[in-house]
Amino acid sequence: MAESIRLNPTKTFNPRIPFTNHTLPSIYSFKTKSKSKKFASISASVSSSQSQSQSQDQQRLSLDSLIGNSSRKDELFGSIRSSLPHCLSETNLHLTVPGLKSKTRGKVRDIYESGDYLVLVTTDRQSAFDRILASIPFKGQVLNETSLWWFDKTRHITANAIISSPDKNVTIAKKCSVFPVEFVVRSYVTGSTDTSLWTVYNKGVRKYCGNVLPDGLVKNQKLPANILTPTSKAADHDVPVTPDEIVQRGLMTQADYDEASRKALSLFEYGQSVALEHGLILVDTKYEFGKADDGSVLLIDEVHTPDSSRYWIAHSYEERFHSSLEPENVDKEFLRLWFKDHCNPYEDEVLPDAPEDLVCELAWRYIFLYEKITNSKFEMPRMEEPIHDRISRNVAQALSSLQ
Repeated sequence: MAESIRLNPTKTFNPRIPFTNHTLPSIYSFKTKSKSKKFASISASVSSSQSQSQSQDQQRLSLDSLIGNSSRKDELFGSIRSSLPHCLSETNLHLTVPGLKSKTRGKVRDIYESGDYLVLVTTDRQSAFDRILASIPFKGQVLNETSLWWFDKTRHITANAIISSPDKNVTIAKKCSVFPVEFVVRSYVTGSTDTSLWTVYNKGVRKYCGNVLPDGLVKNQKLPANILTPTSKAADHDVPVTPDEIVQRGLMTQADYDEASRKALSLFEYGQSVALEHGLILVDTKYEFGKADDGSVLLIDEVHTPDSSRYWIAHSYEERFHSSLEPENVDKEFLRLWFKDHCNPYEDEVLPDAPEDLVCELAWRYIFLYEKITNSKFEMPRMEEPIHDRISRNVAQALSSLQ
């Protein structure tokens, strides 16, 4: 799951500093530092620096053909914008819920221990490039409910650690020994981060995480077959690793790795099938596994969320690929691209603030993806009760019933 990070007692985040032990300010303080005061065509995916010379029309990516009902977006946008000041950027349940012990603060989740259980609170924090970039309205609820849907739908492939979900942002799970390996499965040569397959391939790498890659591939091209590119979890970033290195370093036994990798590939194949039924391409994703007391390998953390996965619009992929245009995406990739176009997110000490319209667009895309995949309507949370109070009350009740 999320890596352990020393806690900072402050209650807010600062998006301008690297992801270490710091926190973000309220989202309503975000203002764009772009020279243009108007963030043009947020419904469009922001182009990478490689395609900046393309015309604005070429850069524009529309989801209208998949959305169908534009009134739904209008309806959600109003709620999203009004919720900007109320994002869940930090929790302190160990101070409000009896019996909760230590708090581990990950990039997105706050994790608490309670006996044989873990309480995972999915916040609205948005991370990329090993930093917190912003807080996105309703993001935590979307991720939590998306994962719960997939956990339920994939029980025929693997058991998982889920016990219950007492709150829209909370999952209670069995405590298990987490393997320090992320199982990243890929179907396309793409990405913009330092560890993305396109980045390393474009640098000339042809053997990556134990996979031999053919010459002549271009960005966003489909691979001949799905591949597994595992990473070992370091303190503040993930490090690509081969299957042999995983076993040699003692990160996993050969038997555990074989079982987890087999499950990861099966989960991905199933996820691709479901996504395609809904007009989407599941491009790549990551899985995490843990070992229960009885020795079983369990799926943990999150499944096929827009945070852990890359999704493209299926019907336009081929045409855009052959026109050397970026695929239409429904995940956080366009946020990554915006930051890469406006700064060096790995080296700059201070990053530009994410424009408010960009934040709202990402919130909408996350909700859209949830509704498209699950074929259900996203329920806006009631705002009469402060969200932290609501979570504290629901978690306290759930834990008392488990005793």
